[in-house]
Amino acid sequence: MRKVLVPLIAMAAAFLAVQCAFAAPPAAEEASARTIVVSTRNVPLPVHQRVTLGLGKAAVVEIDTDARDVLVSNPEIVDAVVRTPRRIFLMGQKGGQTNAFFFDTSGRQIASIDIRVEKDTTDLAKLIKLSFPDTDIKAQAINDTVVLTGHVASVQEAQRAADIAASFTGDAKKVVNVLAIRSSEQVMLKVRIAEMQRSVSKQLGIDLSQASTTIGGTVISGATSNPYGIVGSALSDLSQIKVSNGNLSGTLKALESVGLVHILAEPNLTAVSGETAKFLAGGEYPVPSGRDSSGNVSVSFKQYGIGLSFTPVVLGPGRISLQLSTEVSELTNTGSYTLQGSTSSTTTTIPALSVRRAETTVEVPSGGSFAIAGLMQHTTKQVLEGFPGAKDLPILGALFRSRDFSNEETELVVLVTAYLVKPATETKFAASTDGFVVPTDAEALLLGRLNAIYSRDSGGTAKTAEAAGGYIVQ
Repeated sequence: MRKVLVPLIAMAAAFLAVQCAFAAPPAAEEASARTIVVSTRNVPLPVHQRVTLGLGKAAVVEIDTDARDVLVSNPEIVDAVVRTPRRIFLMGQKGGQTNAFFFDTSGRQIASIDIRVEKDTTDLAKLIKLSFPDTDIKAQAINDTVVLTGHVASVQEAQRAADIAASFTGDAKKVVNVLAIRSSEQVMLKVRIAEMQRSVSKQLGIDLSQASTTIGGTVISGATSNPYGIVGSALSDLSQIKVSNGNLSGTLKALESVGLVHILAEPNLTAVSGETAKFLAGGEYPVPSGRDSSGNVSVSFKQYGIGLSFTPVVLGPGRISLQLSTEVSELTNTGSYTLQGSTSSTTTTIPALSVRRAETTVEVPSGGSFAIAGLMQHTTKQVLEGFPGAKDLPILGALFRSRDFSNEETELVVLVTAYLVKPATETKFAASTDGFVVPTDAEALLLGRLNAIYSRDSGGTAKTAEAAGGYIVQ
């Protein structure tokens, strides 16, 4: 039995020795990561090194010469503990920079180490790399501050990386975000506002200016003048027919009005991601806002026209968030206000505004379009006014009443298209004034032209066009 056990024990010991031999290198690597070796052999003294020490962590300095004294310039940053003459512990206690000097038994300086204590950003860098695998974000510590460098695909990724770093430092003010955005940060917004307004008004009425009859020797006369309830007066006094026959005279008023309004606006505006851009094509009208101590009327101005305001945020190469506000306004007498002057004969009419406005936040890809607003409005008004009782008579009742009819239809749509844009050379842009040529005196006097007419042949040489008039650029 002993002869069997001895070989087994020998084999187990050999197996353990092999395992220890394979396990030793990782332990040596781990120890070397925390050990600073200072060799003084065959080198001029003192030996100088630079070391970065993690905050709250320690390092072991191994010297091949006995050291008696260790001097640290700022003990609040690094604390030194002499374990043996050849082994000294350095512990980082506060972020900053300091240095340590080592002296032998004879008082000679044998080594010096410049030490920088900062936060260990190894775990932070791993977390950022795990959260953003397609980026090259680097986290570096400078004293108590973490600096983020590299490139990201969007502002959103840069903000998320800064939030992670702020959680690591415990204070967002200690994070310096210098990340660059790969994609373009300039957004051009094209807004198309299309509106059609159709209005129909009809008026029909009979006014009896003189009607009389004799009953039992008594003359009875009457007259009617029926108003219009919607417009307030006849649309046109010229559209009327007067009839007079003996004791009866009257006026027939009839008018039909059809109106059409077409509004098409396409404002374009470019802004940097995160900044607000505004556009207004219109004007300002004065509005009395009060009186001063002398009784003079003070005036303020209100804007009207085609307005556009938007704030783009580039979320990624194909994602753009838009905070948009657009409106179309025009002056109108509907809802206007009349201000009485100092005398009864002086009045001031302040116009009102007819406004179509849309405010929203949408997310679109570059080159994508959205219909952010739409309006379909149909308003019908009809008023019958006349003499009580008589206006309700069949057939004859038409002589004692008037009819006022109004129909209004409005259709509005707002389309938005966003593009990621980059600057280009001036030659790639064109203005509406490009190609305009002032006509000669002969062309203006003899042909009545306001501008010269020309075209370009295949060789690019300008020549006079054969057209009789117009502004042609080919």
